[in-house]
Amino acid sequence: MDMLFITVNIAVLLAIIGLLVYMQKKHVSFSKRVFTGMGLGIVLGVVLQAIYGNGSEILTATTEWYTIVGSGYVRLLMVIVVPLVMVSIIRAIINLEKTKDLGKMAGWIIGILISTAMVAALVGIGSSLLFDLNAEQIEAGQAENERAESLEARFADMENQTTPQRILNFIPNNIFLDMTGDRPTSTIAVVLFSIIVGIAVLGVRRKNPEQADLFIKIVNSLYAVVMRIVTLILRLTPFGVLALMTNMVASTNFAGIIELGKFVLASYVALIAMFIIHLILVGVFGLNPMTYLKKVIPVLGFAFTSRSSAGTIPLNIQSQRQALGVNEGVANMSASFGATMGQNGCAGIYPAMLAVMIAPTVGIDPLSPGFLLQLVLIIGISSFGVAGVGGGATFAAIIVLSSMGLPVGLAGLLISVEALIDMGRTALNVNGSMVSGAITSRVLGNLDHQTFNDKNAETEKIAI
Repeated sequence: MDMLFITVNIAVLLAIIGLLVYMQKKHVSFSKRVFTGMGLGIVLGVVLQAIYGNGSEILTATTEWYTIVGSGYVRLLMVIVVPLVMVSIIRAIINLEKTKDLGKMAGWIIGILISTAMVAALVGIGSSLLFDLNAEQIEAGQAENERAESLEARFADMENQTTPQRILNFIPNNIFLDMTGDRPTSTIAVVLFSIIVGIAVLGVRRKNPEQADLFIKIVNSLYAVVMRIVTLILRLTPFGVLALMTNMVASTNFAGIIELGKFVLASYVALIAMFIIHLILVGVFGLNPMTYLKKVIPVLGFAFTSRSSAGTIPLNIQSQRQALGVNEGVANMSASFGATMGQNGCAGIYPAMLAVMIAPTVGIDPLSPGFLLQLVLIIGISSFGVAGVGGGATFAAIIVLSSMGLPVGLAGLLISVEALIDMGRTALNVNGSMVSGAITSRVLGNLDHQTFNDKNAETEKIAI
């Protein structure tokens, strides 16, 4: 009997996928298909949990089948990240007129990412104080205590690693190993190696132009093939969003959300406030915030459902280039760096809120100017050295809390709402990287304003 219900659930998902395929054949816009998939995923997830109950065997088995579509799509995106980043950055650098432009590009991107992470910390602090959050108000059950013990054990493995040592991990020592994604900092290592290769090609072009031309032709050919692969994979976005959203809603612990509703509300108030600050920054640098918003919504929608900054890199790059008119090199670098440093949600808002919540439990006044200044500075530094790893928000929180002399185990109290909040954090992280790309391209004078202002140059055009 259970297998019959599971089969029916699978058939329902396939029917909805069929609807999305029909919409694609009717040339319904990419963004509308993405949000249709998201909306139907929410409805299906609610219905499944209402019928079978959270944690039931049928629901668990159903979500495992749905994972083939959702997590399978994310895996396809992840597999293209390294070749996309490597070939695109090499190609972008060999097209630079001056190598000094590379330094300006990297400086602006990193500067924006780190500075906005520090602003995000202030926003997180403000939201915690506004809602009067305190870790003592949260009751710890078995799951929370187990999570706390896990965090304490993880901190024991990390406490001897200094910030310079974490930054040193960015530098590649075996590029083939990093191309497999073996290390948490593999993406940055691939970026640095690609930059070195690109600079080397520029040097060869000055001394042996014929050899350089051959290499450039190979890179351009690889680039064309990789971009075609990206296009094929991105066509699957509505299906991936559908399955991911269904699984998330179907497995959500709504009782935990109600219990920790105050923290969830405070978190999303902070995330929305920081998102508004991003839009203000876009306007300050002479770009229309509403035009920007309309073009990035599909990317943020996928980031929200997938909870993967790294998995969003291909869609992030394509959207910046083809919808916002951002320079190719800037788009690749901002998307890659933004997935591994300066994450406004995971490395900015989240650890700041936890620190303010936990401080009173150990007799520290969270309103003390010394405490606040130290917290913001530590977040700025740690956001450069810890973001981008698996469980990046947890990793960042451990580093910040331990640096402030606060108990890291109390972060485990929020496990029941972690997934829900992480969705918003990831969307903010990705938006931060796109904002850094748009602003940097604008400042360097290589933004295609015609593309940015063209209503027809939207993300949906990528996947046709």
